[in-house]
Amino acid sequence: MNITKVNKETIELAAKIIKEGGLVAFPTETVYGLGADGLNPIAVAKIFEVKKRPSFNPLILHISQKEWINKFTSYKDERINRLIEKFWPGPLTLVLPKTELVPDIVTAGNPTVAIRMPNHPTALELIEKSQTPIAAPSANKFGHLSPTLAEHVEKSLGDKVDIILDGGECSIGLESTIIQFEEGNFYLLRPGGLPKDEIEKEINVKLLHISESHKPVAPGQLPYHYSPTKPLLFLNEKNLTKNKDKKISAIFFKEINVKYEFVSTKILSTTGNLKEAAANLFKYLHELEKEDSELILVEPIKEEGLGLAIMDRLKKASKKYS
Repeated sequence: MNITKVNKETIELAAKIIKEGGLVAFPTETVYGLGADGLNPIAVAKIFEVKKRPSFNPLILHISQKEWINKFTSYKDERINRLIEKFWPGPLTLVLPKTELVPDIVTAGNPTVAIRMPNHPTALELIEKSQTPIAAPSANKFGHLSPTLAEHVEKSLGDKVDIILDGGECSIGLESTIIQFEEGNFYLLRPGGLPKDEIEKEINVKLLHISESHKPVAPGQLPYHYSPTKPLLFLNEKNLTKNKDKKISAIFFKEINVKYEFVSTKILSTTGNLKEAAANLFKYLHELEKEDSELILVEPIKEEGLGLAIMDRLKKASKKYS
């Protein structure tokens, strides 16, 4: 096991690994990332290999200073600057035209790059000491549950990562919100840790939607994703009745409101707090993977605020079983 606690020495070591073309798993406020030097195509290729990630699925470039965005993207719109000033560092990824400094492997050949500045001291220090932007998707096998603890990374990727920096539990627990700016319009590509209404309020426009694409311009756009190793479906009478002979675990939003002898139950937030629910979602799914059950049923919630991002993850996790 190559999990190591975060301190000055381990961050220095991790930065050395990045500079030498290795892979580092590190904490952010959203989920743990699997990072490589974003300007080194050979190092970035290792991410795709280790995750078994399709090469047509782009990565996010992580930076530690707002000014770096001008090195790697080109845009001319004051609203982008307002979003950066308001929400960076934070769980907002911007998809913008890339400069020639960004390797094509990072963007899957697209003329745009997804870029963000994470709001986590370890992530920011690692990027600074590495002296390069870090390309990083979530630190797990492609299509599986995102990791919110260092142990989740180790379980999924094992010794394929040179070092796993253990910075504790991720505070948000859902990936970043991704928006694209194109021809004067803003598009929501993936709901995430920043509610879309906060973005819309800041720039005073409605985010438009892009349909699912087989050639995504940012992560999280494929129809199947974020799945546990056990089948996952939404909790309703039909799915409960159809699977009554199976061992079932269940996740509820605020309270257990179904009379049934479940193998195990989890409650995302007893107070109905969406931030708490989001932070607990992947953690509880990881825990239920270990339970002696054949199926996980999850109570759907309203698609408002962070509920939109939570339901996005659950819909994609359940799609191949529906």
